[in-house]
Amino acid sequence: MIPDNAYAELGLTPGASEDEVKAAWRRLASQWHPDRNRSAAAISRMQRINQAIEQIRQSDGGHDDPDERDEAPVADADVHADAAASPAQARTISRKVKLTLEEAAAGCIKALRGKLIDRCTLCAGAGFRVVAGVCAECNGRGAVRRSAWFGWSGLSTRCTACGGDGVARQGCDACNASGKLPAREYRMNVRIPHGVRDGDLLHVGQRRQSAGHPAVQLNLRVEVLPHALFELEADGTVRCEVPVDGFAWIANRAIDVPTLTGMQRLQLSRDCLSYRLRGQGFPTERRGPCGDQVVELAPIFPERLGTDQEILLDQLIAASSAPGGSVAATRLGDWRRALHSWEQGRARRSR
Repeated sequence: MIPDNAYAELGLTPGASEDEVKAAWRRLASQWHPDRNRSAAAISRMQRINQAIEQIRQSDGGHDDPDERDEAPVADADVHADAAASPAQARTISRKVKLTLEEAAAGCIKALRGKLIDRCTLCAGAGFRVVAGVCAECNGRGAVRRSAWFGWSGLSTRCTACGGDGVARQGCDACNASGKLPAREYRMNVRIPHGVRDGDLLHVGQRRQSAGHPAVQLNLRVEVLPHALFELEADGTVRCEVPVDGFAWIANRAIDVPTLTGMQRLQLSRDCLSYRLRGQGFPTERRGPCGDQVVELAPIFPERLGTDQEILLDQLIAASSAPGGSVAATRLGDWRRALHSWEQGRARRSR
């Protein structure tokens, strides 16, 4: 089909703009698409319309947009294109993207790839084209009568050669009569904003993958994977329970605790089991500031002390009980004197 005839097929004059071509295609496709128009002429007319727009696009260089050629990321999956979409429209793919809690908190770039199966444009997805004449199998009736036993006349059934239309068909060579083109791969780099939550929906605009193929756009549903260390709350607070050596806790030592951005040094105090790390939590809203992280300590002591540990504890007890002016020693001394006085008074009263 020469370009001038292609424009005429769409009801346009040569040199019409891309927007005019797209509008004409949509208008004619809504009228003649076989899914909407059941007439025998619909298939051949839809084939001519598709051939016309392909010819126009090829003669104009395909209308490629250089800004839409960047490539990028997500999980592997086989995705089928929307069969009703037109060659001039972007294929919309709905899929899921899995993120770690760290990726969801900080934002990231995910490389998404998969496969698309496009509808054959030459046959409008029918798998065949209409040829002149009537179906030779049913002689144009759309139904054939199957013979029964002993020569009895059988029931009429729909003709499989013409699909009941009675119109002669020929399998489409471009798609091997399947109505679908070979699967093609797509690959896109998608930027995920920080602060997305499990179940959020994200839309990725049109990206052209290759010349002669429709652009691709994505609808992504976010799935935030469970975390082994952290628990996320609705207000952005991240909770983490940290087992700690009981003796280190008593001795007010410093330990390293995990956060969404890495390890952080935490100074312990034996009178405190809960610590709040300001700004170390999850974003309170998408692209918003971060909440806090709450660290809950769980002091761990040995179930049974070894001999060396028993000796060291005895030495520690003796040292803490010795007079030395410390608050602990003073309280213990006062307690012992009060206890001794109480025992003496109880003994005198019992005589």
